[in-house]
Amino acid sequence: MSDDDAVDVETPDDAEGDAERTNGTAEATGEERSDGSAAAAGDARSEEEALAAAVAEHDEALAREVAALEADLADTREALRERDEEVDELTSKLARVKADFSNYKERAKRKQEEIRERASEALVERLAPVRNDLLRALDQDEGSDLRPGVESTLEKFDEVLAEEGVKSIEPEPGEEVDPARHQVMLRVDSDRPEGAIHEVYEPGYEMGDRVLSEAKVTVSTGDGE
Repeated sequence: MSDDDAVDVETPDDAEGDAERTNGTAEATGEERSDGSAAAAGDARSEEEALAAAVAEHDEALAREVAALEADLADTREALRERDEEVDELTSKLARVKADFSNYKERAKRKQEEIRERASEALVERLAPVRNDLLRALDQDEGSDLRPGVESTLEKFDEVLAEEGVKSIEPEPGEEVDPARHQVMLRVDSDRPEGAIHEVYEPGYEMGDRVLSEAKVTVSTGDGE
């Protein structure tokens, strides 16, 4: 056999070497792919983490803003509540002051009326005896020249009393006695019913619903002729 026709025989050592080279190449190629994929995956995770961080930061900012607004709202509501309470208190005080002032006006008005009535009553109490004297003078001086003057004076005097709201109490004979307005001076034998007024001895006077002086009367015993 010649050298050209010789066939190369691969020894076990050469095969092992080729296998090692092949494995090495494959491993190198695999490592390059693995490193590339890992880098890409790492970049993706970094972007997601950055996005998540940005979202979280934005949410925290919104949360802080919302919390601040809620705090401001709570303060505003509290201020409004305090203002409403103050308004209610002032309104209540105003109502009490108005009521007190109204009551004061009513009391002052009643007091003035009482003072005026008391003054008028005092005046009437002083004038009533004068009128009674005039009445007695008329009874004594019938036919006297003084009578016209006394009658005129009495008429004017009655006008003054009427202006003050004063009325005379002069019951008619035969009427029943009113203890609130009549004072029995004497009981006399008369043909009038027992207990009926026989004669008015002296007129009384009243103003409004107040009796200033009672009419003095005589009363029948019912034992008359």
